[in-house]
Amino acid sequence: MYRWLCALTLVAVLAGCGAETAPTTQPTQAPAAGELGAIKTYLLGKTGDLINSSTALETASQRYYDLAKAANFDYATLWSSKQAEVGTALNDAKAAWLKSSPTYEQMEGIVAGVSSLADFDVTLDAGASAEEGGDSVVNYDLTLADGRTIAKPGNLFGVTESTLWGTYDAFRVTDVEADINGNGTVEFGESLPEANVLLAAAQKLKATATELDTAAKAWEPTDTDAFSALVVMVPTMNEYFDSWKNSRFVAGDSSTQRDFVAISRLADIGDILGSLQVVYDSLSPKVAALDADQDRQIKTNLQALRDFVADVYKKEQAGQHFTAEESDLLGAEAQNRADAITGQVSQIAARLNIKISE
Repeated sequence: MYRWLCALTLVAVLAGCGAETAPTTQPTQAPAAGELGAIKTYLLGKTGDLINSSTALETASQRYYDLAKAANFDYATLWSSKQAEVGTALNDAKAAWLKSSPTYEQMEGIVAGVSSLADFDVTLDAGASAEEGGDSVVNYDLTLADGRTIAKPGNLFGVTESTLWGTYDAFRVTDVEADINGNGTVEFGESLPEANVLLAAAQKLKATATELDTAAKAWEPTDTDAFSALVVMVPTMNEYFDSWKNSRFVAGDSSTQRDFVAISRLADIGDILGSLQVVYDSLSPKVAALDADQDRQIKTNLQALRDFVADVYKKEQAGQHFTAEESDLLGAEAQNRADAITGQVSQIAARLNIKISE
């Protein structure tokens, strides 16, 4: 009871503080709204964008690899002799990654929520490494240009992020300090990647993005796909807020989490919810024909959940630091909202005699 009251109090404080300035996020607009084909159109737009940004990541990673190879992978010599070129290549690679990751998050609600596409989510964004273990270990190995193989290294966005931002010693150069921005201090995220790992992971990311695009073109969405994506993906708020709590954005330097260091998990949640709004928009006419009030409630509640997360993210971006306890309370509130939406969607699916695949 105390935890529940605290959650209500914290939510009330947030609402009061942000009443005038909290952002109102709009659902991502998809062509031909109200038709299941709109989901596919939206998805193919995102897969095309991901191919473009992952190509840029591969190109920048290749430039860095070529510089390292020319220095015989002597990273001390590389850094002392080619600082400007190395810095440009790595900054370009990070910029491409910072485009690629949100692009994928903006379609993750569809990819991870549709059974025929869900394996791509494991490979790209959700899978664990063999070292981490568990039920969602990736099913690929990473073959490096020098002939080494890394068995099941983890999801590709995690591998590339931890390599570029230096959060995993096995994927970075640990004996060279690189002040990449030249301000006299080696700051978080400034390190030299292991060039073989970065190139191989970037190449695999682009190849997987291309494979996802091909699969998306062949996919014909059904009512079961759309309702299942909502029922599977909406009630995942606890998972995402736990990841945020354990990241550097909340835990600071004590965090041992090697991914989700470059972009706040709160931004990812907003992007995922945006893709789920696209899914629901395609179902809305069918739902409204059955129960107009329920349709309005689901739309309103989805938007309110997204606005709730956006408000927390805006405060974080403005410099507010949330504690682990606060992140738990916020996660509980988001989960409660998500569970209510999921219940509404499941009820409508049952009334329409649409099977849910979980």
